[in-house]
Amino acid sequence: MRQFSAEEQEKFGVGEAANWNSKAGGEIYAAPNSDIHWLLRHLAWDSNYFGTPTFRLFTSLFGPEATSIELIKSATALRQHLIKSYQDYYAFSVVPAEDVKLLQALTGSGWRLVETRLTYYRNNLSTFEYPRFPVREARMDEAVLIGQVSASARNLYDRFHADTWFGNARADAYLAHYAENTVARNLASTVLVPNVPGLPVDSFLAISDLITDGIALGGQLSRVLLTAVGTANRGWHVKLVAETLHRAKELGHEAVLMTTQATNHAVFRTCDKLGFRLGAASHVLSSHSC
Repeated sequence: MRQFSAEEQEKFGVGEAANWNSKAGGEIYAAPNSDIHWLLRHLAWDSNYFGTPTFRLFTSLFGPEATSIELIKSATALRQHLIKSYQDYYAFSVVPAEDVKLLQALTGSGWRLVETRLTYYRNNLSTFEYPRFPVREARMDEAVLIGQVSASARNLYDRFHADTWFGNARADAYLAHYAENTVARNLASTVLVPNVPGLPVDSFLAISDLITDGIALGGQLSRVLLTAVGTANRGWHVKLVAETLHRAKELGHEAVLMTTQATNHAVFRTCDKLGFRLGAASHVLSSHSC
């Protein structure tokens, strides 16, 4: 955010916060006699799937005079508010590494670190040159297969598997369901799979075209939404990402974003080969009632 122009900050920062309550699921909490505000989003789909009220904490708003003790007290009050209001709840937050005071406030009040993320970007797509690989869009009748590929390629360091609240079985089932719906319910703009005669489909890459963000920034963007590679398609991660970049180039996009865990060396190698650059680091923290 600090790298954006004042106008862009208004759209994505102050403007987002100012209109928070007007959007579905938006909630702002402040403890009595406190100037520290917490911006929460109630996630209806996730709440229904897990059978537990689920929230994403967008950020906290506080002035430079706020002390660490005051922030920890306020974050503790937020947790007590969630317990009082919902009894059973689950919340998570993606916090930029630069927001040290917020990270310390959350961990000081009992939130747990579950994942460290790195966001890469590839711009200058007009100059992108790399060998082409045979891919196609996943068919509707392959939705269940895509879900199975996602579940079988378990990543112990993503936020679901690293968080003991889920457990491996529930994390596998959720990611399988989500991956299946990138095809069946159009949660992705498109899903690419290998298209090689005789080669089973044991990998996929789901792409999201960031239309709203692109309009706000005056350009076109896309990002890797979800990807998984099974043993039968070993080596296909770099091929699928390369084809994602070729697709973005053909569509006139300005950049492709890809987020991964700080432990995922295979993705680092793909980024090096394809000219991605590191854009941001963030930490994922979670809190729940039990």
